[in-house]
Amino acid sequence: MANTTSIAGKKDKGASVHARRFIAYVALIIITFLCLFWFYVLFINATRSHSELSDGFVPFPSTHFLENWINVKNGTQPIVSGMFNSLFIAVATAALATYFSTMTAYAIHAYEFKAKKYMFTFILMVMMIPTQVTALGFIQLIGKIGLDNNATALIVPAIASPAVFFYMKQYMDSTLPLSLIEAARIDGSGEFRTFNQIVVPLMKPAIAVQAIFSFVTSWNNYFTPALVLHDDAKKTLPILIAQLRSADFLKFDMGQVYMMIAFSIFPVIVVYLILSRHIVGGVTLGGVKG
Repeated sequence: MANTTSIAGKKDKGASVHARRFIAYVALIIITFLCLFWFYVLFINATRSHSELSDGFVPFPSTHFLENWINVKNGTQPIVSGMFNSLFIAVATAALATYFSTMTAYAIHAYEFKAKKYMFTFILMVMMIPTQVTALGFIQLIGKIGLDNNATALIVPAIASPAVFFYMKQYMDSTLPLSLIEAARIDGSGEFRTFNQIVVPLMKPAIAVQAIFSFVTSWNNYFTPALVLHDDAKKTLPILIAQLRSADFLKFDMGQVYMMIAFSIFPVIVVYLILSRHIVGGVTLGGVKG
């Protein structure tokens, strides 16, 4: 009787596990569909003309993809230079922000000094200040130092990223024991060598995650570049897309707008595909404090 009860209990437990797994898969499929559907709509609309888009959505591609691309390329917006401007600013911002934020987190994690606790709190307080609040002072500052209408004014301030610092600090608390740093010091390793050859390799998953986030944030940024950059040859893609959308009625072409948006998404997809294998491990370890 006991064996029969045990077998029945195992069967019920197994059925319950299979039911939960089935529900989880169904939920993931629905979420995946909802996430990818809008990309599908974007690329489908990029193949349609303005008049076809005015008639409503059709879930099948049309024949105006090449026409829309030629119109965008030969239009008034310098999309090629805009692509390179966005790419340069986003790559430089992602690389510098992740490296120096990791270095700052390492300093807070590895060293003991009197203002350590207050420094950590101060950096988190800075993270709470919206960009719009400091925009006027920022514009006045870059005007006085001669960086107005210059991409440097967008790259250098982005190096100090409180959000990236906080994530890196939490990740170090989980994965970087102080004994490892002490062992490197005992072996005669200098601080920069320890950081570059020991700490950075251990932080690769977190660096990859934050590089993606920093890249996408910089790539999609419209507010600050619109205030800083004035020449069309220096503007980034979000500004050019906004200008294309705000064209007058006679020149407005929704097919070109969708084509330009689709064109601007490709670099983000490429960066994600290159670094995506690090995301799951990086996010998981970064959220667990050991």
